[in-house]
Amino acid sequence: MTRGKYNALEKLTILEEVSNGEIGFLAAAEKYGINKTTLMKWQRRYKLYGYEGPESRKRNRSYTAELKLEAVKDCLEGRLSQYQIIDKYKIASTRQLFNWIKKYNGHSSLKANRGEAKAMTKGRSTTWKKRIDRWNMKSNGPGAILIWRCRNTG
Repeated sequence: MTRGKYNALEKLTILEEVSNGEIGFLAAAEKYGINKTTLMKWQRRYKLYGYEGPESRKRNRSYTAELKLEAVKDCLEGRLSQYQIIDKYKIASTRQLFNWIKKYNGHSSLKANRGEAKAMTKGRSTTWKKRIDRWNMKSNGPGAILIWRCRNTG
């Protein structure tokens, strides 16, 4: 059964079905016509935000420059996986984290939202070998450089 968007109550009902063991994760994704990644995102948001997690947001979340910088450093230094980072800092998605990493690696400032001060990024000094490795990874497809140092375990 494939259909469009699900409201928060429907999402919670599906998540409850999975958590009660009535249906498996993949079976639920197939039954409701949901991508398994979407179902995982719903589950992660529910664990982080409770009943408000599966609700559609009316506006984007805002993050401080310091939070952005800490999240990027955690990723680049390999302290946590990308999913652990978005859970720890309550970031909306891995795509948001990767956008911040891209700005950081491009020596752009990670601006804070709503008039806060910018986090200065001094960038990272890299060896010639690391630069060649980064260049090789770019040729493997879009976004490959962003996953360069960030562990991909969930």
